[in-house]
Amino acid sequence: MKKLLAGLAIGALGLVGAATTATAADYPDRPILMMVSYGAGGATDFQARIVTMTAGNEDALGMPIAIINKPGAGGRVGWNWFATEAENDGYTLAAYNIPHFIAQSVKGGVQYSRDSFEPIANWGADPAVFVVNKDSEFNSMADVVAFAKANPGKLTFSGAGLFVGHHIAALQIEKAAGVKMTYIPTKGGGAAAMKAVIAGDVLGGVNNLSDAFRAREAGNVKILGVADLERSSFLPDVPTMKEQGLDVDNSSVNFRGVMVPKGTPQAVIDKLAATVPVMFKNKRVAKRMKAGGSPMHIMTRDEVLAMWEAREKTLKDLLAGL
Repeated sequence: MKKLLAGLAIGALGLVGAATTATAADYPDRPILMMVSYGAGGATDFQARIVTMTAGNEDALGMPIAIINKPGAGGRVGWNWFATEAENDGYTLAAYNIPHFIAQSVKGGVQYSRDSFEPIANWGADPAVFVVNKDSEFNSMADVVAFAKANPGKLTFSGAGLFVGHHIAALQIEKAAGVKMTYIPTKGGGAAAMKAVIAGDVLGGVNNLSDAFRAREAGNVKILGVADLERSSFLPDVPTMKEQGLDVDNSSVNFRGVMVPKGTPQAVIDKLAATVPVMFKNKRVAKRMKAGGSPMHIMTRDEVLAMWEAREKTLKDLLAGL
């Protein structure tokens, strides 16, 4: 009897193994969802829809990717859901934003950390910029700093949330200039933050270069400075913060990419990791991203793993100092 039971157990394990292998081999066999933890129309949502538009092609995943938005609390709502409730079968992906979710986990009060997710690939790197309304009296960061020094706490400026790239850039600007400004995190991400600048609800804002590029093309804003180590090819006329005497580095640059929940089968991760970077390199994708002022920076899974680890170390030091 023991031999019979042992044989049945071994046979059952074999069937489970075969089913798992078949599932991985057939993946994906139905459409995939990708959660964006910011509102529709913002830079992450705008770019996510572009970089996934060829997913259904035979030379990509062969199945479409549909975007779902779960905005709120600077990304916390979506990433909390993704870490605790999303299925880890490969059919629910999420867009990540670095430094956002890592900085938030460092500060605490969320249900995720770097170890809650598995990266697949990175598609872009979007610097933070300081923007003002087209009719603003400010024409340089020197103008902004002078006003802030003369009016402590009265310079209001918007951003997509707390401890996102916008907020980190804001904290760095305040520290570098030795001033106190009033940062106002908005609901709805970068799109809502930009609307606040355009509407005149705030005196300025820190936003994504890609959002600001489109807003400037529409004639709605002026862009006064870039929080990066060098000027952007999209905005060659806009100096960096460092060029304007402010010690602000590239810690707030917004890396965007695709991830899955921890526990996703390794075979599924491997297939996504091999396919998604190639999907990002599609010529149609590159053309659309360039037209939208969205810088691309494609990285493989291994490169993203290294980037996540390095950024976490940098952010722990940076946030302790701020």
